[in-house]
Amino acid sequence: MISSSPVERTDFPQRTHFIEDLLETVGQTVKVAGWVSRRRDLGSVIFIDLRDRTGTLQLVFNRDLGTPEEMMQLADTLRNEFVIAVTGCLVERDKQTINPKIATGHIELVVKEVQLVNRAKNPPFYIQEGIEVDEQVRLKYRYLDLRRPEMQRTLRLRHQVFSAFREFLNQHDFLEIETPMLTRSTPEGARDYIVPSRLQHGEFYALPQSPQIFKQLLMVAGYERYYQIARCFRDEDLRADRQPEFTQLDIETSFLPTDDLLKMMEEMFAYVFAKVLGVNLTLPMKRLTYADAMRLYGSDKPDLRFSMAMVDVETFARESSLEPFHKALENGGIVTALVVPGCAAYSRKQLDELTQFVKDYGLSGLATVAWQSEGIKSSIQKFVTPEQLTRLMDTVQAKQGDLVLIAAGKEKTVRQAMGALRLKLGRDLSLIDEGAYCFLWVVDFPLFSYDEELGRYVAEHHPFTMPKREDLHLLENHPEHVRAQAYDLVLNGYELSSGSMRIYQRDLQERMFRALGFSEDEARKQFGFLLDAFEYGTPPHGGIAFGLDRLVMLMAGGKSLRDCIAFPKTASATDLMMDAPSPATPEQLATLGISLRTTVK
Repeated sequence: MISSSPVERTDFPQRTHFIEDLLETVGQTVKVAGWVSRRRDLGSVIFIDLRDRTGTLQLVFNRDLGTPEEMMQLADTLRNEFVIAVTGCLVERDKQTINPKIATGHIELVVKEVQLVNRAKNPPFYIQEGIEVDEQVRLKYRYLDLRRPEMQRTLRLRHQVFSAFREFLNQHDFLEIETPMLTRSTPEGARDYIVPSRLQHGEFYALPQSPQIFKQLLMVAGYERYYQIARCFRDEDLRADRQPEFTQLDIETSFLPTDDLLKMMEEMFAYVFAKVLGVNLTLPMKRLTYADAMRLYGSDKPDLRFSMAMVDVETFARESSLEPFHKALENGGIVTALVVPGCAAYSRKQLDELTQFVKDYGLSGLATVAWQSEGIKSSIQKFVTPEQLTRLMDTVQAKQGDLVLIAAGKEKTVRQAMGALRLKLGRDLSLIDEGAYCFLWVVDFPLFSYDEELGRYVAEHHPFTMPKREDLHLLENHPEHVRAQAYDLVLNGYELSSGSMRIYQRDLQERMFRALGFSEDEARKQFGFLLDAFEYGTPPHGGIAFGLDRLVMLMAGGKSLRDCIAFPKTASATDLMMDAPSPATPEQLATLGISLRTTVK
């Protein structure tokens, strides 16, 4: 069966096997279909690598073994990305020709019949493993980029991860329930994507930033265990680990205390990692309070694949005669140290580079102490005694060969700068175990954070988070000291999820709204339906949401969410392939009752 023109064939090519299923079919006649990924012409023999979504198989056209001349001629015309269907006998390769780099490297298909299904233009880049292509080009031709083996593997991994989560939750009596995509805009979050209503001119829906309120209402409705793999939308500036639309695993439970919920979530991740990656996670996962995470690592999402924790050295600072140390402490700031293993011999240039790094984060500089073979040397030796330096090295548990970096200033600035420096040094010194999966629960977050632009407190997570009961008396007069019954799951320095126990009593929710600066009318207008629902027997409940795009990125060993989503947006939230966003037509705008205001330059 030979066709040189795809137009001549209108029947649908039917295959008997995917390529990955051929390993146990040696000696059988099979039919496979896919894309030409490589062609090698040796004269009397033509080899073609055929690719489908499961793998690659070598096809053999051999004139000396009786391949008809017209079939050889057709094979000679095949080019990369042509779609073909072939029938042949699967045989073992000669030992000297085995390709150990692919799963089917020990077999090949001796072609008996070939059908050219469709031709292809020369693609703008090679469809092969590890090719370096400008990301703008990849996104413009995303349907070609998605053919690359690493993209195929990642999206298959994504499917397996989603399936494993569903399996676990279904086994634990959760119900998968969909919530609306068209809802109303709510305050206290990122910017919404809004959708104009055709039927109510001047009114707008919002695309959901999360199903938060709906899942709480499902708890009011008595469903007790809910989950959803939900699409969410946030109109915010993008980074490598953010997209304007993303997918999260959304979970809510009733009558399940915090410790029991976190234990179940740990078991869920252990199930997923074992099933998908064959990785056995260590349970229980480590926990740190928010305060301890910031004090030790300068971050609420610390990467614990390496140690290098910060150590506050207030006693050493007070004993010294260094004015910047004393000034920082007098103004309510801190003095903290970071031990860098094996770097006592750093040059002046290297130390200057580290100093400049922290200056970019707002610090005035770094003090350095190096325990070299000839003794302890320091940039502040004029202001401290040798005995004080010795006690410092004991306090921070440094050893000979180590470098100690000391910073002083406002606590927030110092923590942030030294936390960033810790990560930089961890990468530069190859201290990070790239093959490890280090999970951490960060708990007891502040309930509020102060927004300088708004001039008021805003919810650290969202306004439905339950305060810790022992801090409730501080809610009105000292909101900065109120802790939340909130918890984040961190993986390798990335925030993977955020969750909390929820407020479920109307009076407490109203107190929360007042603490956030809502008037009674504003609270009623925005959340009256939720407040009303709380009067009809609301159970205690809590939940969590996991960023699945980010999780797949980490499981796949990637660096960007765009490599883990089938059709992502660019950093400017545009779709280069679809050319979106795009202008609406005058007819569309008229139907929606919208007129555009033009800017006169």
